[in-house]
Amino acid sequence: MTSEQKREEKQQFLLRHIQEMSYFDDEFMTKCLEDYPKGVELMLRIIMDDKTIVVKEAQVQAVIKNLQGRSIRMDVKTYDVSDKRYDVEMQKADSGAKPKRARYNSSLMDANAILPGDDTELLPETYVIFITENDVLEGNLPIYHIDRTIKENGKTFDDGAHIIYVNGEIKDDTPLGRLMYDLSCSDPDDMNYKELADRARYFKRDKEGQKIMSRIMEEIVNEEKIEAAKRMLDDGELSIDKIAKYLALPIEIVEKLADSLQLV
Repeated sequence: MTSEQKREEKQQFLLRHIQEMSYFDDEFMTKCLEDYPKGVELMLRIIMDDKTIVVKEAQVQAVIKNLQGRSIRMDVKTYDVSDKRYDVEMQKADSGAKPKRARYNSSLMDANAILPGDDTELLPETYVIFITENDVLEGNLPIYHIDRTIKENGKTFDDGAHIIYVNGEIKDDTPLGRLMYDLSCSDPDDMNYKELADRARYFKRDKEGQKIMSRIMEEIVNEEKIEAAKRMLDDGELSIDKIAKYLALPIEIVEKLADSLQLV
């Protein structure tokens, strides 16, 4: 097989993979919602059951710094015209939506919301929203609203911090169910909401959109090769030149990886 044929084969593989992707795939979701507050606004209006929400700004893959500990990368960081703040997380794996992660994300949103010396009463209302492919809370409910309560009387402890889990397994004929269907759907023509379908269609069917996604996927494939090379080097069963050959990586790259792992 010639190098040109190999490139064409890889390109076709990437295009097939793109056609199978949905909003639950991190890379696809990122491109679809990047610079597209209309899509984020639609999702929030449905999840919050509030048609008046107007998104002021939305950032995808936004990093929240923690100088004393672990920083976080939010799938979608956004706020509306009333200054309510939202962290929307799309989670395919159950492990990515554990309760303590929601707690941590909520705490960092607060820590970065006001300046030193500001009164804590200036803290905005915040929502950490996990949209999960599976019913991770196992209650067979379409949505779970989590707020602090006073145990002794059951009253809400109104601190303005909220956590919401949305169950992607329930795709019934409700606005939320139709949204969950769209987020897991790989065919734009089958989607319910035009705002989401149009973006998915662009990156799956439009030549320019396909080029953008192909470049991203190619980078991911290369990253996966790097990680595979690291694992193979760590196992120590194959030589550097064999790893380079099997993974189609330049031998210089594998040598640098081995050096960084102090294996040479």
